[in-house]
Amino acid sequence: MKQVTEKFRFGIDIGGTGIKAGVVSTENQILGQAYVPTGAERSWQEVVPDIVHAAEEALKDAGEFMENCISVGIGCPGTIDAQTGTVVYSNNLNWQNVPLAQELHRTFTQPVFISNDANCAALGEVCAGAAKGFQNVFMLTLGTGVGSGIIINGRIFEGGGPGGAEFGHTLLVEDGELCTCGRRGCLESYASATALIRQAKRTAKQAPNSLLCTLCKGDLSRMDGRIPFQAARQGDEAGQRVIREYIKHLAAGIANAVNIFRPQAVLLSGGISKEGTYLTDPLTALVAEEVFGKKNSFLPQIRAAELGNTAGMIGAANLSQ
Repeated sequence: MKQVTEKFRFGIDIGGTGIKAGVVSTENQILGQAYVPTGAERSWQEVVPDIVHAAEEALKDAGEFMENCISVGIGCPGTIDAQTGTVVYSNNLNWQNVPLAQELHRTFTQPVFISNDANCAALGEVCAGAAKGFQNVFMLTLGTGVGSGIIINGRIFEGGGPGGAEFGHTLLVEDGELCTCGRRGCLESYASATALIRQAKRTAKQAPNSLLCTLCKGDLSRMDGRIPFQAARQGDEAGQRVIREYIKHLAAGIANAVNIFRPQAVLLSGGISKEGTYLTDPLTALVAEEVFGKKNSFLPQIRAAELGNTAGMIGAANLSQ
C-alpha cells in the first residue's frame, strides 16, 4: 500500500482467538490492518508483545509513520477499568488485574485508552456504521453469549466503576434456564446463539420428521444458529415455533433496555443479526407492544450492525475522542 502520511489512530481489538490491529484515519477509514493469534493459553506478559507486533504490522500495511499516530485504543473482553487502563478480569484471556495501558506505554508514547470490546464495537457503529449520526445507541451482540454496549451522548457508558454494562446478565425469566454466570433466567440464557441452538435441538428431538431435524441430517450435534431460521423460512412449523419463541424473548430484553435508556437506535450484531429484516421486522413490532407507552412512545430503530469485524477496531480508535 502506498504511503499516505496522514494523522491516524491505532484501533486494536483483542479477542480470545486473535488480535486485530488497525490504522484508522481521522475519517474512520482503515488504512491498514493486521491479525495475529492471541495464544490465550499464555500469560499476559507473553501476549502484550504480540499486541505491539500486530500494531507494527498494521503500520507497515498502511505505509504510515509512527510520528503521525495520535493515540492507541484497545478493546478487550472482560471487566475493564477505563480510568486506570487495567483489565480487571477477562475470562476469555484468563487475565486478572493486568495493567495493560501501563505496559503498552513501554512501547507507545501516545495516550493509550482501553474499554470493553462490546463497548468499542458499539462506538464503532456510531462513528462509522449502522448508527452513524446517532448519539444514544444500545447494542446487543448475539453470539455464544450476549454482549452489550451503550452509547450515551456519543460516548461509551462506563458506569460508576470498572466493567460498564452487562445487559446480557439482566433477569428475563425468574428461576429460568441456567446461565454461564451461575444465575438463572438471564437474557443471555434465552437470546444468545447458544440459547437458540439449545432450544432448536430440544424441538427437533420432539419433532424428528421436521425440516428442522432434516437440515441437521438427523445429527443434532450439527445444529447451528442458521438452521432454525432456514427451516422457518421454508415454512417448517417446528422451525417457526423456535424462531417465534426466540424473537419473543429477545424483544422482551430489548424492551427492557428501551424503557431504561430510550435510545435512538438498537443495534444487533453477531451471526444471528445476518438474518436482517426477517429478524428486525418482527422484533420492531413486538418491542412496540412491549415498551412503556407502546406505540404512543418514542420507538427506536432496530437495525443490524454493519461493520462486522472492523467495528471493534474503529471503536477502539475513537476512545480518545
